[in-house]
Amino acid sequence: MSSIIINRSSEKDLETLQNIGMQTFTETFAEDNTEEAMKKYLEESFNTEKIKSELNNPDSFFYIAWEEDNPVGYLKVNSGKAQTELQDESSLEIERIYVKKSHQGKKVGQLLYNQALETARHLNKSYLWLGVWEENLRALQFYRKNGFVEFDKHIFRLGEEEQTDLMMKKVLD
Repeated sequence: MSSIIINRSSEKDLETLQNIGMQTFTETFAEDNTEEAMKKYLEESFNTEKIKSELNNPDSFFYIAWEEDNPVGYLKVNSGKAQTELQDESSLEIERIYVKKSHQGKKVGQLLYNQALETARHLNKSYLWLGVWEENLRALQFYRKNGFVEFDKHIFRLGEEEQTDLMMKKVLD
C-alpha cells in the first residue's frame, strides 16, 4: 500500500465526498438494514445541497484520505452550532469517520482519527465526542482503543427504524 495523505476538503471535493460517503456507508450498514431505509438515508444525507451547505459551514471540517488519486476514507468533524447534539463550545464532534472496506485494517481510520485529534487541539477543544451504533462492534473497539468512554445513548433513525447509538467521549490532555 502506498502512503496515505489526509487533505482538508473544500467545495471542489463535493462529488468525491458524496461518492465515498455513499460507498462507505453502504459497505458498513447495507447488510443490516433494508434497501428502502438505506436509499432514503443516502438521498437525505448525501444530496448535493446538503453536502455543499456542510462544506460551507465554518464550524464543519471534512478531510479525505487519499492513496495516490484514490479516495479511501473520509472524516467529518463539527464544532459549535454545527454539532448534531451537544453543541458544547469546548467539544469537537466526530460526526463521520469511514474507510472503504478495501482499506480497513490498514491504519487509514487511525490517520483520520489522528486528524480529528489534531483539529480538536488546534481549536483548543477540551474533549472529542461521537455517537456509534451499538452493534458496530469494529467501530466500538476502535474508539475504546483510542481512549473513548461511553457517557450516554441516543436514537439514530435509519428509514423507519430506530437504532441505539452509544455516545462516547474522550477528554483531551
